[in-house]
Amino acid sequence: MVKILIVDDAAFMRMMVKENLKKAGFSDFVEAGNGEEAVALYASESPDLVLLDITMPIKDGIAALGEIREMDPGAKVVMCSAMGQESKVIESIKLGALDFIVKPFKPERLLQTVKNILND
Repeated sequence: MVKILIVDDAAFMRMMVKENLKKAGFSDFVEAGNGEEAVALYASESPDLVLLDITMPIKDGIAALGEIREMDPGAKVVMCSAMGQESKVIESIKLGALDFIVKPFKPERLLQTVKNILND
């Protein structure tokens, strides 16, 4: 079974992502509200995929991405960002993120991205 770590400081965003993925048959989720929780959960849960928001309190997505990739160079991470964060998106791709989704995202785009990365 595929385990997905959903990281966003907005609980409603985590819920929306989860609901969309449930419709596609995914059912094993772990959630974090900031980058610090994300890194700790990655270490303890070993998810198959991480959907990581860029802008969060305590530790942002870029810092969390760096730590997750240090821990596991093969980590599959997709960044989620609002419009206008192109420089951060580019930075995250350089750090090893496999793709990014712009918020507000279209459910089809989310599912396509998740499936593409998991089938690689």
